[in-house]
Amino acid sequence: MTMRIAVIGAGAAGLVTAKVLFRAGHEVEVFDRTPDVGGVWSRTRRYPGLTTQSPKGQYSFSDHPYPRDCPEWPTGAQVQEYFAGYATASGLDPLLRLNTEVVALRPAAEGRWTVRTRDAAGEHAETEYDRVVVANGIFCEPAVPDYPGLEEFTAAGGRLCAGTEFHDTLEARGRQVLVVGYGKSACDLAVAVSGTAAGTHVIARRLLWKIPRRIAGVLNFKMLMLTRLGEALFRYVRLRGFERFLHGPGDGLRRALLNSLGSVSMRQFRLRQLKLVPSGRMEHIITTAVGLATEGFFENVTDGSITVHPDTTITRLAAGPTGPLAHLADGTVLPADLIVCATGFRQDLPFLDKDTRQGLTDTHGNFMLYRQIRPLDAPGLYFNGYNSSFMSPLNAEIAALWIAADLAGAVPLPEPAEMRRTVVDQLAFMDTATNRHHCRGAKIIPFSMHNVDEMLEDLDAQIPARIRATHWIKPVDPSAYRSVTPTLLARLTTPPTTEPQPDTAA
Repeated sequence: MTMRIAVIGAGAAGLVTAKVLFRAGHEVEVFDRTPDVGGVWSRTRRYPGLTTQSPKGQYSFSDHPYPRDCPEWPTGAQVQEYFAGYATASGLDPLLRLNTEVVALRPAAEGRWTVRTRDAAGEHAETEYDRVVVANGIFCEPAVPDYPGLEEFTAAGGRLCAGTEFHDTLEARGRQVLVVGYGKSACDLAVAVSGTAAGTHVIARRLLWKIPRRIAGVLNFKMLMLTRLGEALFRYVRLRGFERFLHGPGDGLRRALLNSLGSVSMRQFRLRQLKLVPSGRMEHIITTAVGLATEGFFENVTDGSITVHPDTTITRLAAGPTGPLAHLADGTVLPADLIVCATGFRQDLPFLDKDTRQGLTDTHGNFMLYRQIRPLDAPGLYFNGYNSSFMSPLNAEIAALWIAADLAGAVPLPEPAEMRRTVVDQLAFMDTATNRHHCRGAKIIPFSMHNVDEMLEDLDAQIPARIRATHWIKPVDPSAYRSVTPTLLARLTTPPTTEPQPDTAA
């Protein structure tokens, strides 16, 4: 049955959802408030120095490789171009409603939803859809701290902004710049502005482990971290096959492999000499956080063009005799013409009313989504992109197929009580495994392929075991899943064969 479906968001998840559902025979419209596709990679959101966390070979859809001349770690602009090319090649351009914000989403009868939008001219429209897919991303709204003294700081000429609001390094020229945070985006920004700023300071509430792009300058990190073996080094809620050995008799080997990464990072980046050794051991990487090291960051710290202030925060902003100031918790006072906050994001659904939003989450604010896709108590509503991973395009692609199959009634869902128990158990596991650093249940790192496997098992569409076996020692290749989409769509759109019945009238 053909349905009219609205997709909210034109990033990776929104685009692949639109492609799959359109090819499954549905009428699809994709809404995004920005003027271009790409989500976090939109030109309205990307900051100087932005690159992918994963190499292009893993950060891609199964049937759409990056251009050969694109570097292994594409820039933000190159990723946006990739998604724009994907949209065009997939015939999605006529389905896009860019510069159009979804301002309200209300349940209607029988699983349908009413969508209210506002275009760039401020004109409102209201349309009812049979189903809605929320693909606005877990990096939805930047979380900027509310510092005391902001008004005084701003009056003195200071500027405070989110990383996604900072687009030009020329704004940092000759100025004292503070970058708040120590994740990949903070380090990217610090390197980008350090060449023009009078001073660049990184305010790190907590030091994080950084993995080199090339370990010991030779081995690409994807050979270790983006394989099934690399994923199996971290205990999942359900152990299978070789994982039972790694987390049983082979536990010592597993821990040694992980901690060797920490040792290499210590030596390669000279962390001890720089006094930037994170607390804990590399084996506890998932319980804190990890990022790919920004090229040039530790080199710039070494030569003094970047200064890191570890284990501290900004307590208040102020105006001094010579300009705006930032007071740190350790007593340091820094001149601060520009403060860029790379302090994470809030997963927000501002278009939903309060009761509906609360019905989607548990008491801790975690999203209660079966397979990271299907709400327990919101018929007709789906989510995609809330399984954010090192290989988000692939995870989103398989999730889009899961949605198409569920729309066709082809997903063998458990009973509601069992479905709820599965969601609760998964969230409890991730709380423990990541020390609640899982973006309210919407980030599945480092369990990318576990998520893919579970969805494909639901669909009875797993790729051959021999191909999966190669991914234990080689980086996961999304193109290995290229045949899954056309095969499943053919199954969903082909009417069942009706066998002739014997004549029993006689």
